[in-house]
Amino acid sequence: MTTTTSTISTRSTTRRSSTSEGGGSGAAGKDQRLRELLSGFSSAIVAFSGGVDSAYLSVVATQVLGSGALCVTADSPSYPEHHRSLARRVAESFALRHEVVATAELERPEYRSNPVNRCYYCKQELYTTLTAIASARAIDVVLDGNNADDRGDYRPGRQAAREHGVRSPLDEVGLTKDEIRELSRAAGMATWDEPASACLSSRIPYDHEITNEKLRMVDQAEDALRALGFRVCRVRHHDTLARLELGRDEIARALDEGVRDDILQALRAVGYRQVAVDLQGYRMGSLNEGIRLRAV
Repeated sequence: MTTTTSTISTRSTTRRSSTSEGGGSGAAGKDQRLRELLSGFSSAIVAFSGGVDSAYLSVVATQVLGSGALCVTADSPSYPEHHRSLARRVAESFALRHEVVATAELERPEYRSNPVNRCYYCKQELYTTLTAIASARAIDVVLDGNNADDRGDYRPGRQAAREHGVRSPLDEVGLTKDEIRELSRAAGMATWDEPASACLSSRIPYDHEITNEKLRMVDQAEDALRALGFRVCRVRHHDTLARLELGRDEIARALDEGVRDDILQALRAVGYRQVAVDLQGYRMGSLNEGIRLRAV
């Protein structure tokens, strides 16, 4: 665990932000409102996964709150090692106050059974851990990196956020993914064009048990694809079959005979017997396509 100690005041606030309040409607205006919102807290924990959104929020929160911002990354088998590495790089580059904490969602039978609201149990575990830290250290608020584009997606984890009083500043000021990428690029952040990601359990079809072994196979398989030069990749786990969702501009390369053989060798070494390329390419939440969704 990496930690930096500091003295944190305990003033709390319920101040909210609106996308209609001054500063303009573009990315720069929203960023100004984000900083104004954050300045209303004396201290905050940021749930810092290492992805584009939480990385930008962590950097801005640190710029606004200084040592009053604590950026916390979860360590569990369901989080890709690639993202933990990104989190460490960003923390070092921008002098974030950064800690890594263990979460135990795999010890919850309701999570392992992988129902359609699995994300609720994952976020419940995470936010229970983070709010306990906030309470123990008298930190004002817990923040997450949800943005305005997430509102219409199926995200049962939002219920857990509401139950724990977690705030979503990027969403509150109306920042979209593209705007966050724009601001991250201007800030010199290596994460600005990082492909979207999600926890490794999202690669396993609903109602199929989540195990350490399955998560390890997925993580190693996706690392192997990145090592072969694929930028956007998901390995959907279907027992001994790996179904690959790649960026649409990368599918043709995957079918090239030499690259195809490299993929087969790498994924068989991980434990898959068969490999299929999904010709539709990567799309967010493809495992949700078989269920009836409602916004949460």
